[in-house]
Amino acid sequence: MSLLILLQAAAQMSMGYLGAAIGAGLATIGAGLGIGKIGQGAMEGMARQPEAGGDIRSTMIIAAALVEGVAFFAVVTCLLVVLK
Repeated sequence: MSLLILLQAAAQMSMGYLGAAIGAGLATIGAGLGIGKIGQGAMEGMARQPEAGGDIRSTMIIAAALVEGVAFFAVVTCLLVVLK
């Protein structure tokens, strides 16, 4: 019986809320995976060429900031959909 009540409550909600929640979640997961891959590549690069560690680190920080910027933009867009 409680499943029927939940389904009725979900049917009354707008699908925009669900889409925004899924979009924000996917943006967060994508950012986490992207930064993980950046860190993995940087660590492997520094292990192979320790003398290039400073250059690799600065490039890694710039790339991670770009990934975070895209994720932040996606989450803000999802919030704008919900608050519209």
